Amino acid sequence: EVQLVESGGGSAQAGGSLRLSCAASTSTYSIYCMAWFRQAPGKEREGVAIRCSGGRTSYADSVKGRFTISQDNAKTTLYLQMNSLKPEDTAMYYCAADGRQLSMADSWFVWDYWGQGTQVTVSS
Repeated sequence: EVQLVESGGGSAQAGGSLRLSCAASTSTYSIYCMAWFRQAPGKEREGVAIRCSGGRTSYADSVKGRFTISQDNAKTTLYLQMNSLKPEDTAMYYCAADGRQLSMADSWFVWDYWGQGTQVTVSS
């Protein structure tokens, strides 16, 4: 089973930056796609960015041009660089992984593996 641990959350001013990390504590050979999701209070969990084997990436419209998803060469750590942060980016951010080829169109509940989440708070 793949275990995921997020870090890097915190507080930032609007216009600032944060970088989230997601470390896989076990072998990731079975993983095909990894993604970042977020959930604000009272809202449904939504996809932010996805990266699959081969380097294919896609982003939610709300973060395009501001956020960048990347992975280290060993494919054990997933990153989310968040620039030009907005108050509406405030949410709990979760890392997810799955052995199938998934996309931004797939709902959060189909993903197999999840981290515990890291809070991001952006003030105006």
